[in-house]
Amino acid sequence: MSMATDGSAAATSPLDPGLERPAFLELFFDLVYVFALVTLATILAENLSWAGLAETLVLLLAFTMIWALTVWGADSINLTRPSGQGQFIWVAAASLLLAALAPDAYGDHGLLFAITYVVIHLSSSAYYILVVSLRRPPRRSVRIQIWEAIAGVGWIGGALVGGSGQLAIWGLAVVVEYSAAVLGWPVPRIGRSRPRDWRLVGARVAERYRQFVIVALGVSIFVTGTTFSASEYTMERGSALLVVFTTIVLMWRIYTYRAGELLTDAIARSTNPALLTQSAAVTHLVMVAGIVGAAVTSHLVVSRPFGETPPSWAAVILGGPALYLVGRGVLDFTVFGRISRSRLAGLVLLACVAPTVPLLPPVAVALLAMVVLLLIAVANLVSTRRHARTPSPPMLG
Repeated sequence: MSMATDGSAAATSPLDPGLERPAFLELFFDLVYVFALVTLATILAENLSWAGLAETLVLLLAFTMIWALTVWGADSINLTRPSGQGQFIWVAAASLLLAALAPDAYGDHGLLFAITYVVIHLSSSAYYILVVSLRRPPRRSVRIQIWEAIAGVGWIGGALVGGSGQLAIWGLAVVVEYSAAVLGWPVPRIGRSRPRDWRLVGARVAERYRQFVIVALGVSIFVTGTTFSASEYTMERGSALLVVFTTIVLMWRIYTYRAGELLTDAIARSTNPALLTQSAAVTHLVMVAGIVGAAVTSHLVVSRPFGETPPSWAAVILGGPALYLVGRGVLDFTVFGRISRSRLAGLVLLACVAPTVPLLPPVAVALLAMVVLLLIAVANLVSTRRHARTPSPPMLG
């Protein structure tokens, strides 16, 4: 998927004030990704192994690539017109099919999953070439379409190979997609896309990133509630419910503290707003991955709060918050040009907790992770009252 304009056209085109806020259709589009993230969390919870983690990560990166390109592309689509609405609804419908196929993506439905994924990308690029960019050179759309076609060979080829080779080939395809995106989808004679060429409205895109975090948090709450309702009601499971829900609340609180709220202002103050907007997508992807880990934790801990804590469980229970703090720390740097010491301290504390895991039941491990997040939230509250903070994004070339 791509943007409507190219190069200087993007810089000189006046922005529609209506683009500064996400359209209602974009929020409707996110409902599909609620289902997708719930599906991925369930897949990982039911196949908690290193192979299962790798398989789920590849699928998460695939869904996130579609979501991110759709978000960036919305700045160039008139969502009040039938053609723009039709494009969004088509991507939503195809993504819904993709999510429905995900549980058996490494089995009998692998080929259909791969074909659907490739068709989403190629049809989106074709839409921009044939409809949005009809009167302008659609170089950016061509670049993305070429690279997605190359990656598509890997997706379809991996599904045809099947077995243990499928994950390796799909992983390589994802690496190709993300590497191409980082490099600006370079193509000989056409060149590559630069961040300043994209017609991104910082306020709208920042709000879409925040909404994606809320979607992920909502998924964690959904998994927590459904797991509890499907189990016998006991005090043990009730305590586990309280611990994991509090963890989700603290993730929300830590996100909104300063950087999450001031991302829009940071983009406006940046020397390269487009590059900052695109780099912020990576930080939010890392945080969403951590929140999905919290959803998996909810499924595990609420279903069996006591007993032995397997190493794979510990990796998810502690790894989810750790991954979230890594993404949140990078977001601090994106907005303020520095990383909060509380994020680093939280990572150290989680590392210190790790050796005690074999001695503790799952709910106790989750409680310790929750306490670490609580200490960070308290530190944020104290810092808020002592120090005023304004956005100061790093200098970007």
